[in-house]
Amino acid sequence: MSTQSVPQIQKAWLILRKGKPSDVLALKQDVAVPSKLSKGEVLVRVQAAAMNPVGYKVMGFLPNFIARRPHVAEHDFTGIIANANGTELENGQAVYGFVPVQLKLKTKQGSLAQYLRVPASHCVPRPSTLTPTQAAGLTLSGLTAYQALFNIAKLEPGQSLFINGGSTAVGIYATQLAKAIGCTVTVSASGKKEDFVRSFGVDNFVDYTKGPVHEQLARNPPSPKFHVIFEAVGGTDVALYTSSEAYLAPGGIFVSVGIHPHGGMSGYKQALHYLWELNRPSLFGGIQRKWKLILVAFDRESLERYSEFVADGKVKPAVDSVYAFEDVQEAYARIMSSRASGKVVVKVDPTVE
Repeated sequence: MSTQSVPQIQKAWLILRKGKPSDVLALKQDVAVPSKLSKGEVLVRVQAAAMNPVGYKVMGFLPNFIARRPHVAEHDFTGIIANANGTELENGQAVYGFVPVQLKLKTKQGSLAQYLRVPASHCVPRPSTLTPTQAAGLTLSGLTAYQALFNIAKLEPGQSLFINGGSTAVGIYATQLAKAIGCTVTVSASGKKEDFVRSFGVDNFVDYTKGPVHEQLARNPPSPKFHVIFEAVGGTDVALYTSSEAYLAPGGIFVSVGIHPHGGMSGYKQALHYLWELNRPSLFGGIQRKWKLILVAFDRESLERYSEFVADGKVKPAVDSVYAFEDVQEAYARIMSSRASGKVVVKVDPTVE
C-alpha cells in the first residue's frame, strides 16, 4: 500500500475516562490517522486486534491525568505496513506486534483503530501460515509467558513446570513454550477444559473444581518437585504460594502475573494479606521459596526469540472467539467473564479471515 492511499480520518475505539469498558469506551468515526511519523516508526493498517486483561484493568484503575485520555484502546495487533518510513520493514508487509502500556500512555496509540503508529521494533513479520485473526493475539500474552519462563524463572530443558490457569491465553502459550524445550508441564483448569489444554501438550492435569489446587498438589506432590510454578491467572489467593514447599523444589521459583483485587474493601484486604505473606520473615512462618512478579516489558531480543517459536510452528495461536469491530463491548464482556479459553479477537478489517 502506498502512503497516498492512507485516509485522513479513521474509525477507532477511544477510552474517554477511567471506568468499565461499558461506561467509558466510545466508537468514534472521525479520529485523525497519524500523519507524522518519527524516525523508526511505521504506520500499520490494522487488520485484527486482541483483548487483554491489562486493557480493561488499566482502563478501570489509572486516573485520567496519568493515562492522558482520551486514547485508543488495546495493545495486540496484526496488520499490513502502510508506511515503512525508511525502516527495515516494507510497505505491504504483514506483521504482528503490540503496544506496551508505557508506550500507549506516551503516544495515545492503541490497536482498536484502523491505523496505528508504532515503532518498527515492536513489529515482527507475520508467518504466511497464519491468518490475521490467528495472529492478532500472539504477542502480549505470548511475550508475558516467554519472559516469565525464560527471563525470570530461567526454565531449562527437562525441568518440571506447573501452570495455574492452563486455559488462559498466557497459560496456553507458556505450555507450548515449555514443551518446545522438552519440559514436563502440569496445569490446572476446569475439568471441562482438560481435553482443550491437553491438545497443547500438557502432561498432567489438575481440576480446580475438585478442590483447592494447593491442597490437591500437597496431597499428591510430584517427584521430583516442580522447578517452576507459574501463576497465570492473577488473584488474591496466596495459598498456592504459601503451601508451595510441599510441591516446589528447594531453589525453585514461583512467578505470578500479579495480585488483582476483585473490587471492594474485601479484595484489597486480601491483597494486603497476599503482600504480607510474600514478605513474611522465616522467623514468623515465612516460606523458603522465591516469589517473582512478571510485568511484561518491551524487549526486542525477547520478541524476536519468541517469534522464532511462532515461525517454527512450536507456538500456535489459541483463539477463543472473534468479534466484529462494532461489537467491541461484547468482546470485553467475554474476556471479563473469565470463561475465555485463549484469545478474544476483534476484526478491525471485516474482510479478513
